[in-house]
Amino acid sequence: MEDTPDHDGQTADPDGIAPGKRLVRQAGGGVSLGDRIMARFYRLIWQTPLHSFRLKGRHPLKLSGVPADPIAGDAESGAAFAAGLWVFQGEVQQADAGALPVAASSAGFRHAFHGFGWLRDLALIDRADATGLAEKLTHAWLHAHADTVSEPAWAPDVTARRLLFWAAYAPLILSSTDLVYRSSVLNHFARAGRHLDGTADRMPQGVQRITAWSGVVAAGLLIAGNEPRRLFGEAGLAKALAAGITGDGGVLCRSPDAQCDVLEALLMLRGIYAMRKLPCLESVDDAIARAAPVLAGMMLGDGALSSWQGCLPGRHASAVLAAVSGVTRPLRQTREWGYQRLSSGGVVLISDTAPPPLAHLTSNGCASTLAIEFSDGDQRIIVNCGGARAGGIAAMKELSEGLRTTAAHSTLTLADSNSTAILKGGAIGKGVAETALDRQEIEAGSRIEASHDGYLKRFGFIHQRSVALSADGSEVRGEDTLLPGARKRKGETGFAVRFHLAPGIEPSLTADALGALLRLPDGRMWQFRARGGALGVEESVWVGPDGLPRGTHQLVISGQSDPGGATIGWIFRRAS
Repeated sequence: MEDTPDHDGQTADPDGIAPGKRLVRQAGGGVSLGDRIMARFYRLIWQTPLHSFRLKGRHPLKLSGVPADPIAGDAESGAAFAAGLWVFQGEVQQADAGALPVAASSAGFRHAFHGFGWLRDLALIDRADATGLAEKLTHAWLHAHADTVSEPAWAPDVTARRLLFWAAYAPLILSSTDLVYRSSVLNHFARAGRHLDGTADRMPQGVQRITAWSGVVAAGLLIAGNEPRRLFGEAGLAKALAAGITGDGGVLCRSPDAQCDVLEALLMLRGIYAMRKLPCLESVDDAIARAAPVLAGMMLGDGALSSWQGCLPGRHASAVLAAVSGVTRPLRQTREWGYQRLSSGGVVLISDTAPPPLAHLTSNGCASTLAIEFSDGDQRIIVNCGGARAGGIAAMKELSEGLRTTAAHSTLTLADSNSTAILKGGAIGKGVAETALDRQEIEAGSRIEASHDGYLKRFGFIHQRSVALSADGSEVRGEDTLLPGARKRKGETGFAVRFHLAPGIEPSLTADALGALLRLPDGRMWQFRARGGALGVEESVWVGPDGLPRGTHQLVISGQSDPGGATIGWIFRRAS
């Protein structure tokens, strides 16, 4: 990564935004074949008698205490679980009350179930009902999975989440007078801790490794006599945080919901320190302090996450941020993580100004470089299709792959191709290697100018996009430019600039076909004008917070670029 300041002597504001400062990021390679083979090898070891022997040992008679869960649950979801209705990111399973959901479900669904995060919601129903169901489900889980170390139930990050939630909701799962059952629950705490000791550091960098090491520390704090494990875990967690979170506080896979997951795990771990009346690990406090403003900066005006790298526009982030001490001020610029936030007059705009995450850091990477989303008040206006990480969507392979493409994001595509290659199985291929960024805060508003080289080798063009938000929020003005490289190509190349509209927005083309009137669901109006191409309205899709796709529209500016390049201008203006 190369960071080159201008020579005008200007300094950054409290957000770290320096007018005229330019950032160039260099993307690296993916995971090696050797790394994949070794990861597979270690997972096979879990199923051997040797690993089972390593998990044996004394188990505690009780936990050292019950930490408070700092994050609020959802009573409606708790009631659904109590009725046997399991819902995770658009995937729904019906089971008998108190019975485990069937195994034939998506990986995301299974991870969510085995992580026991649903205890938070279940705890909000009638206490007696919640305790009975929690014990019954925990007993069923132990019977099915406690003695067989396999994925996903024993995946290190999933195991760590299970320990965090079992500790926070121990009154629900450990109120039984059945001593054999209580012993099996406590025995799992010990076995899970030993499992994490040898596996946490083998998880991919970022959210999975951080979560796994959080589980090691949690086990060390929760089980009496585990001081060596706590110290060992704290050293591993500090190292995982240093390697897995960027300098400005973003998790490496660049997904806002993964950012939320990391912050949630660290807040729950901090709660265990508080329960033990011990000072929290300094690197954990520091990571929380840096990660929270980053997460807040990814939220639009409706209080939900912006849709990047396949995440859902969920509201869980609001509950997580509410658990952070003090007021969390949204970070406007994450220069390493790669997102820019413009806000004024009730309008919030977020832009992706970095290459996609490296292949080994994500399972659903998206080619979204230079795309934007923006909202006016609590109404989203321009969105990305989103949702590639959702459990229900993952089962629809063709749709899942389509949601990761450049065309599924509000940016420019060239020759109907992706700016970065989308590979099967969730991998990201070649494409954007460098981005450049220039941001300025001026009296008239905020302006960013960014570019990427994803189309340079194939088509001979650099894509440059400038976006400006007026000081009163009434106008979003932009320009997409195709800049020819050193080796010009012959002939014309087709382009399309797409702006996906949030559901419920009704677009109507103007008589001259150079603009459109956008009617919002609440009756407000925005105007759109374009130049440099033909404007049309096409069908689109948006994946909502429930993980379900719904139909919407998109504005498309299309045309042909000659070898000398092209410029496409556009403007969104709030109608009076």
